[in-house]
This record gives sequence, structure tokens and C-alpha cells, in this order.
Amino acid sequence: MPYHDLLVIGGGTGNNVAAAGADAGLDTALIEPGPLGGTCLNRGCNPSKMLIQAARAANHVRQAERFHLDASLDGVDFAGIVDDMDETLSALAEGMEANYREKDALTIYDDMAEFVDERTVEVGGEKVSADKVVVAAGSRPLVPPIDGLDDVDYLTSQDALYLRDQPDSLVILGGGYIAVELGYFFESLGTDVTIVEMMDTLVPREDPDLAETFTEIARDRHDVYTGHRVTAVESDGEMVRAYAETEAGDEVSVAGDELLVALGRRPNTDTLDVAAGGIETDDNGFVVTNDRLETSAENVWAQGDIADNAMFKHSGDYETEVAIENVVHEGTATTDFTGMPHAIFTEPQMAGVGQTEAELQEADREYVVGRADLPETPMGRAKKLDHGFVKVLAAPDGEILGTHALGYEASTMIHEVVVAMRAGSGHVDDITGTIHAHPTLNKVVEYAFDDVPV
Repeated sequence: MPYHDLLVIGGGTGNNVAAAGADAGLDTALIEPGPLGGTCLNRGCNPSKMLIQAARAANHVRQAERFHLDASLDGVDFAGIVDDMDETLSALAEGMEANYREKDALTIYDDMAEFVDERTVEVGGEKVSADKVVVAAGSRPLVPPIDGLDDVDYLTSQDALYLRDQPDSLVILGGGYIAVELGYFFESLGTDVTIVEMMDTLVPREDPDLAETFTEIARDRHDVYTGHRVTAVESDGEMVRAYAETEAGDEVSVAGDELLVALGRRPNTDTLDVAAGGIETDDNGFVVTNDRLETSAENVWAQGDIADNAMFKHSGDYETEVAIENVVHEGTATTDFTGMPHAIFTEPQMAGVGQTEAELQEADREYVVGRADLPETPMGRAKKLDHGFVKVLAAPDGEILGTHALGYEASTMIHEVVVAMRAGSGHVDDITGTIHAHPTLNKVVEYAFDDVPV
């Protein structure tokens, strides 16, 4: 039975732990059945953002008339857009694997792993053990038991990203960030999109003001059914039809050439049978970790989507730094998820850090609000923006509790608040006391913080 100093399960963020172990002289094994780079590089944020740039480019052409420019969008090479993305990212994944295979102390297993004992897995028909194990096997699309779903052809997010034949119409089940990003992409390139979401707004985990505003924007682009739970789907061989109902019992049916199931993601703990390795999971199947990323099993750590922390690539990257310090260098680093941002790459973009207003109200926390609208700023007027705002939530003493942005490049604008919360004092003064170049987009952040009554 092969025995290693370090065994890393998962080639996404985990590949960096494996590389660090091998570079440090540890006999290291990396188990990954697919291309290295994990979900982000191959099935998630990298491909989706490349496709979304094509959508943004198309919409910029359509909006040129607002700037008194004569431009027209005469055609879309949909397959060419996807091929360009695929070729670019495949080359990165292949180059990464070639580089890793040159490392003398690193063995790569191209297969699925399943725990059979403590720090022992079965992979490719043989058992592999190690002194230390890092579980970084990620997550996959959640496909709930909807009546009729097993009998129809449907897409998950991974399928949709590599679809070469553009559908004339698309029904999306779910209204979270994956659903709205893919809806924006397909609609911008000419597909009629229908979104069905069980909650009262799209992106329901966002601050209520952002979620409500974006839902209204989305209604101008798509057929949107919020407050509708999907009960069944069926196909007549050409179209796929979904049936949904409200809590009051009102029913609706929608149909499209393709059906996309975008109802969240689930951790891959079940495929690994982590219980056989003595690894505890929570009620949702995520591996339970402490602040050093240690699991309930001795000398076993977990990171990334499979662990009970934030399911963001940047969270996984941060956890990788902690894991390398503790696993490879036998340190005592601890995690601090203060100021963990996130972003949604529709147009307009959405971004947030800290608590939402709904969370503060549920916690009965006292707070004050500041706000500024992006279209009313100099750069907002220059760009002829119709939507956008920054909303600040702060304690009465000025502590920043949360900030939420909707608008052009919100994903970039949020980062000065992240720096204030992680590296500064975490006080409103960190932003209001900063000189902001005029007339940049980030002036709206300054204006929003100036509006906070502290």
C-alpha cells in the first residue's frame, strides 16, 4: 500500500498545498480525477467570467447610441465565444498539470478517492495512506428530487458553460448568483430567459435593498417568477416545461428549449465517504473544522467548498495559506474571516462585505445607514448609468458592520471597505478620511460613508 507524508484530496485550491508540501521535501500525493484547477478554473468562476465579458461587450455595442455613436451588433458567434474560453482555460489546466508532474516529491492520482479508514483512501482500486491528509474535494451542483427531472435532459452550471449550441429559450430553476450570472450571459447574446425562484426576490442572500433592486432590473430582461416553488418538469421531446406554484397555491408553467438547474451547490463529502475516515460533518454535509482548519480526525484538515466556511474561491485561497502554514510547516495559524467580500458579476454588478440589514435586524443590533446613488456622481453621469448605489451599515459609534454595492464595477469598488475592515480600524473614518481621486467610481463609496450619521 502506497504511504505518503502528505495526501491532498482535490486539485482546486488544494493543489497549492500539495505543491508546497512537495517543495518542502514531503513525499506528497495529490488526488484529482479531473483537470487541475478545480471548479474555479474549469467549471466555475473562470469560464463564467470569460463568457460574461462577451455579454458585456455585446451590451456596450447596443448602448453606443447613448453616446451618439452609430454602432450595431450584426451577429454572435456563440460557439466561438465558448471555444475561446475553453481553449484558454484548458491550456492553463494542462500547463499546471505538466508543471506538477515534474515535481520529484509529488505523485498525482487521476481518479476518485473514497475513505476506507483513518487517513486512508481507496483510489483507482488501491489503498493509499498518509501521515497527514488535507480534504479539499470541493462541491458540485445541487440537483434536488423534482418530480420528472430524471426523465428530461437538463443542464447544470457546468453543462451550460460549455454549451456550443445557443438555445432560443432557456428556463432557469433558481435565482441565486449562478442563476442570475448565466441568465445575464445567455440573455445578452439573444436567448429568451425565464427564471423561477422560490424566494420573494432574486439573489435572496444579498442585502434586501440590493436584492429588490436587482430583481426589478432582471424583470426588464427576463420573465421572472419569484415566490414560486418548482413542483415538476416534463418534456415533449422538443421543449422542456417546468411547473411551479406559490404558497397560496397559484400555479404557473414555463417552457424553453433548455432547462438549467441552478439551485445551489453541495459538498462532495458523500462521494468521499468521509465518515469512514472519522471526519465529522454538519447537517448540510460540510466538513466541520476549527479555526486551524483541523477536522475531528487526527492529522486531517479541510479547506475550500467542502469545509464549513465561505464557499468562495478567495476564501479557499485564504484557507490555503493557513493550511500550508499548519500542515506543511507545522505552524499554529488560525483563520479570521472578518471582512470576507463577495461579488456577483451581472450587469450591474453586486458586491458586499459584512452583515446585511436583514441580519442586523434579526440580531436586534442597533445600526445606522448611509447611502449614495451612483448615477448622481460625476463618473456615473459620464457613463450614463441608470442604476447603482452603495449602502453602508454602521454601529452608532462608527464601526463598519457591512457595506453593499450595486452598480458598474461594484466588485472593484467594495475593496476599499474590505481593507478598512481587515487592515484599518474598521471605522467609518477609515473611508471618510481617505482622499478619493476625482471623479472616479469610488467617489460613490466616499459619499455613502459621508452620509452615515455618526
